[in-house]
Amino acid sequence: MKFLFGLLLGMGIGAAVALIFAPQSGEATRAQLEERGIMLRSGSMNDDVRARANAALAQGRELYNRTKSELSDRYIQTKNGNL
Repeated sequence: MKFLFGLLLGMGIGAAVALIFAPQSGEATRAQLEERGIMLRSGSMNDDVRARANAALAQGRELYNRTKSELSDRYIQTKNGNL
């Protein structure tokens, strides 16, 4: 019984805090969510996300190749005793 009371009390306090500290009204939040949903459905946001993902992938590949090259050079130097 204490657990149930604590659970309900915690939920009530959490809801009150959320309402007090909400950054905008519920109507504004619903409008913002609707706008983002339209953007996702139209595909305009997909192109941006795809471009950012491709840029991140290219950057990751460049970093991998550079690191691989540096490690190979160091390995060869170490193997030859040039360090």
